[in-house]
Amino acid sequence: MKIVVIDDDPTGSQTLHGCPLLLRWDVDVLRKGLRHSSPILFVLANTRALLPDAAAARNREICRSLQQALAAEGITPTDVQLVSRGDSTLRGHGVLEPQVIAEELGPFDATLHVPAFLEGGRTTVNGVHLLNGIPVHTTSFALDKLFGYSTSDLPSWLEEKSCGCISSATVQRLSLAQLDCAAEPVAQRGGEGMKALLSWLGALHDNQPIVVDAERPEQLAALGQAVEQLRESKRFLFRSAASLLNGLANLGPQPLAVEGLARLRRRDQFGVLLPGMVMVGSHVPLADVQLERLLEAPQCVGLELPVARLAQVLESIEADLLLADFEQQQLVQLVEVLKSGRTPVLFSSRGELGFPSAVAQLRFGNALAQLMGRLAGALLPQLGYLISKGGITTHTLLAEGLGLHLVQLEGQLLPGLSLVRALTDGGRQELPIVTFPGNLGDSQTLLDAWRLMEAR
Repeated sequence: MKIVVIDDDPTGSQTLHGCPLLLRWDVDVLRKGLRHSSPILFVLANTRALLPDAAAARNREICRSLQQALAAEGITPTDVQLVSRGDSTLRGHGVLEPQVIAEELGPFDATLHVPAFLEGGRTTVNGVHLLNGIPVHTTSFALDKLFGYSTSDLPSWLEEKSCGCISSATVQRLSLAQLDCAAEPVAQRGGEGMKALLSWLGALHDNQPIVVDAERPEQLAALGQAVEQLRESKRFLFRSAASLLNGLANLGPQPLAVEGLARLRRRDQFGVLLPGMVMVGSHVPLADVQLERLLEAPQCVGLELPVARLAQVLESIEADLLLADFEQQQLVQLVEVLKSGRTPVLFSSRGELGFPSAVAQLRFGNALAQLMGRLAGALLPQLGYLISKGGITTHTLLAEGLGLHLVQLEGQLLPGLSLVRALTDGGRQELPIVTFPGNLGDSQTLLDAWRLMEAR
């Protein structure tokens, strides 16, 4: 079975390894991804950076290209498991995107919502989604200006986000007890728990909305086994965070340990390690704290992109000329730090500007990410590695700044922190890029990632 994940930003592969991540979705690129030996394929849609209408249109475009690619490769619907990957803190188009996929590639018997990301402390208990044991609606993530919400009760959250189209009373819950019983070894009770789970899932129909509880990997593995056993007779669609994907794919341990991943850092023609660079575009409070800790390291030099000034430049009648000058000034500073043998840390000014509309906010955010991506692209020959924090920042870096169509996920540098490299047929040393979600880790994690890549 090939698992195809339509990911709303580049960080959904943060528990896996050895699989391709597609930054384009034309039929030829999709066919190349489908032919990859990995059982799982990611299409990086970057829809969290889009407003609802544009996000829906992009999902439709991907689905229609995917349908053509599957037909061209002779892959039938029963040989594909579709997943709409979203944020484990419930931001993004969590109802809209699976709805569009169901319209384009359905029918499905159920849509299962599985936001648990166990490696990051996100669990779901009795239908309530938690972050380190705290209801997620009480955290800063629920205050997101574009994707905020008022409840951690997932049936109620589905009702809220669907504007009442999904009634909380119609949502069923797959409980911890059901999954625990299904995960028991066959020798314990003759596999009765798995039989019960298969019966429960087998009775679903008409795209029933389901909320899935999860606290342990074994529970999601049991769900994955049940889905595999039912794939000839039932079709399920998932809206999930990253942890479910391990239960569906079962890839085993990654071939490169952390030290091996760090040794992918590039060298120059004389075998000398090239310097690294860190980019921080995320504006969640956790990112602010992590950036502050990283800049305490003497070898790291912070270079702030003044967003208020950038906003003025973009609004000017001479925006193109002024932006080129602004960009060149930033580039000169970055080159100077690299020449000194230290690590430049490029970050946008902390805090958020006020915008008259969500459209204006997203437009500016994308322009900022594009600028950071162009700066990194201009420095590419001089870099040994790159750490990119923030989903929109990272997607724009990969797709636009570096002009990549397809990257290979090598593995996890730290829990939830993926290291990717461009897929190439040549023998070149490809730049290792650590993709760092904005919402992940503790105050030390960004510093830890930098120290690992620097072998400190």
